[in-house]
Amino acid sequence: MFDLSSVIGMQLRYAFRLYPDAGQQRAWARAFGCARVVFNDAVRAREDARRAGRPFPKAGELPTRLITEAKRSASRSWLSEVSAVVLQQSLRDAEAAYKNFFASLKGARKGPKPGAPRFKSRKDARQSVRFTANARWSITDTGRLNLPKIGAVKVKWSRTLPTTPTSVTVIKDAAGRFFASFVIDTDPAEDAARMPAIGQSIGIDLGLTHFAVLSTGEKIDSPRFLRRAEKKLKRAQRELSRKQKGSKNREKARLKVARAHAEVTDARKEFHHQLSTRLISENQGIAVESLSVSGLARTRLAKSVHDAGWTAFVNMLEYKAQRHGRTLVKIGRFEPTSQTCSTCGTVDGPKPLHVREWTCTACGTLHDRDHNAALNVQQAAGLAVTACGAPVRPEPVLAQREETGSHGFPTGNRAA
Repeated sequence: MFDLSSVIGMQLRYAFRLYPDAGQQRAWARAFGCARVVFNDAVRAREDARRAGRPFPKAGELPTRLITEAKRSASRSWLSEVSAVVLQQSLRDAEAAYKNFFASLKGARKGPKPGAPRFKSRKDARQSVRFTANARWSITDTGRLNLPKIGAVKVKWSRTLPTTPTSVTVIKDAAGRFFASFVIDTDPAEDAARMPAIGQSIGIDLGLTHFAVLSTGEKIDSPRFLRRAEKKLKRAQRELSRKQKGSKNREKARLKVARAHAEVTDARKEFHHQLSTRLISENQGIAVESLSVSGLARTRLAKSVHDAGWTAFVNMLEYKAQRHGRTLVKIGRFEPTSQTCSTCGTVDGPKPLHVREWTCTACGTLHDRDHNAALNVQQAAGLAVTACGAPVRPEPVLAQREETGSHGFPTGNRAA
């Protein structure tokens, strides 16, 4: 059994919808614009140094040059209209972007290789600014979020914050919605008490016919959120294409398209959160197969693959497993889970996708293709359950995660 006392806390994001008034929306526009200008100035300073063959300016020099001195100049005097913390965090974001880029070039950073930092545009779909604790932001007695040089903004609280947040990021998405994303440090003891250890494990076979088939035999239907909304999306996109570029009607049509896509995204995230939380709470060990989503996305199944959102779902399983002391095991994508008999272990050869049931030539067992694959995923991970209900795997290892918290921010306001 894994010792939960050795688990350190992790960071999660809790996102809540904001409802700023007209004056606060104008203040946000200024904050987004100033943060964007400072970020672009930092990128420009590095690019100018690179082209001139000079060493990059040090991180300690940029705040003085791009913020303090810039506020005294006529061309950048309006930077004083927003909180200085917002500008400093923008510089840190630029510095982090360059660190990640160079670390990737050296092979020290795992995952997809990011490109060199680029200039931000005011037309970017997502705008954000971050306030740390020294910005003196607070939550008022009436439940509003009080931010420097912005004021008290109305918040729709969907749940209670478990601890005092360390920072808050205000985000405006493509649909024009505002969100406050709070960073919370979790308590390992509280997480362990919330989901105590249990002696049950499970294997999951992800697919398109069914979103997931479990080794218990349960089949979870694929909601196909994008497919169901296609008619509405096509109509909105067609209306957008007919509007004159630069007109107010085109902007209204663009928002309509963005909101339609946001509805699909939110519904998919909610489905992923509910299912992943249920699986984590009911099982001590979970096994999934590593899928080549980028490869499948280049086939005729691309739209259905993106609609399923396997990567986002597995990421949720990862951080929730790490948070609650569960075991998540990924097996190789080349494991012949669909070709192997889960009863006798005979490899019966590849089968076309339209073959949903097959009979083992060695032992004569009739298999459901997806259920058999889920059983093989569980066995390949060493998570088969014994008669006493304890996982066979000798040394459970927590799911590893390069960055704490969640990627992006959960519009479903969940961090379970």
